[in-house]
Amino acid sequence: MAQTLFRNCRVWDGSGAATFPADVLIHGEHIRTVARDRGQLDPGGADVIDANGMTLMPGLVEGHSHITFINAPRPTDIGDTPPEEHTLIAARNVRLLLDHGFTSAYSAASAKLRIDVVIRNAIEAGELPGPRLRACGPEITVTGGLGDDRRVHQFRDSFAIVADGPTEVTKLARLCIREGVDSIKLNISGDDFTRTGAPPRTVMSEAEITAGVTVAHDFYRKVNAHCRAAEAVKRAVRCGVDVIYHCEHADEEALDLLESVKERVFVGPAIGLLHAAVHEAPAGALHPGLRQGFELGLEAAARAYPEMKKRGIRVVIGGDYGFARTPQGENARDIAHFINHLGYSPAEALVCATSHGAALMGIHAGYVRKGFLADLLLVDGDPVADPNILCDKDRLVAILKGGDAYKLDRSALQRRTMRAAE
Repeated sequence: MAQTLFRNCRVWDGSGAATFPADVLIHGEHIRTVARDRGQLDPGGADVIDANGMTLMPGLVEGHSHITFINAPRPTDIGDTPPEEHTLIAARNVRLLLDHGFTSAYSAASAKLRIDVVIRNAIEAGELPGPRLRACGPEITVTGGLGDDRRVHQFRDSFAIVADGPTEVTKLARLCIREGVDSIKLNISGDDFTRTGAPPRTVMSEAEITAGVTVAHDFYRKVNAHCRAAEAVKRAVRCGVDVIYHCEHADEEALDLLESVKERVFVGPAIGLLHAAVHEAPAGALHPGLRQGFELGLEAAARAYPEMKKRGIRVVIGGDYGFARTPQGENARDIAHFINHLGYSPAEALVCATSHGAALMGIHAGYVRKGFLADLLLVDGDPVADPNILCDKDRLVAILKGGDAYKLDRSALQRRTMRAAE
């Protein structure tokens, strides 16, 4: 069984505690030893890597992944993409995620029914490089809900499938599960991003939500939900949803409900799209109502998420990367968004990006500790002092997934050794 020994590391272990010097021995898929007494471990037959003070940390986890989003400006572009081309794009996207240090990805929805499933299976079979992937079905919405871009005079596919009433939701949830998904997605509310700039509306009934949750839990699958409105959050909690996205308009009652289920439920703000629209869209690029909606959502998130942090609600990074203003591969920008918009310290944001994400995935990873999966990054620099270095894939000197080195830049290690010797 292969062994790797990282010597002279600075370890950030995923707990939020300060970094510390250590040597780390990996045996097969797992971390065997984290030795704070450096230089004492017997390398045996291990491949010895001198980190020269680089930071060894857990791999990143995309907690709201859309590997089937194609960096398009319009939702209907996603629906217009044929399934064959769409699958190839998703295959490129998962490799891009792994290139940027994301060793796991929890899908928030697939644009077409089987693409997530096919990509997950190919990754697990070793046929395709990519992160560990939890596959989701398409977003299930209601007529007039988020993702329903049909018109009476024109049928247009988008990124969702439409189900009205408990019977239709039940049938679609069962269909997704039959085809192999790990979770289903329910669009309980709409968005702020309307031309009126109106607050999001809660459009899926509790009977419909309960139908989807009942099916998923009967088959031991999870349920993800799009919930911007406070009432949507409340319905999601009351009906037993497992992963609740956005939640920025959560009021005190919604926050209390989230806190009451914090040992079971995960939350993800998907802040990247809001930030990009408000701070990076060119002047005049957005309809005034759309801009007002994005601003409304960002301001609401800045109020809600510090409260969630105080209450100990587990929050994950990621989400809605794959649009024109949030291209795939930039997912690590979310760490800085948590710091700049949501009141997290760098270490707290990194916890959301690693150990919280691993818990959402349901894997024994997310920490640099004995017995944990060796999903690890060796970073040239200190990501606690400057989280933005994680956005630069060239600063990721090593990327390990289950102990296997997907990337190991020995030339970067040599340059570091030469600088240390000068």
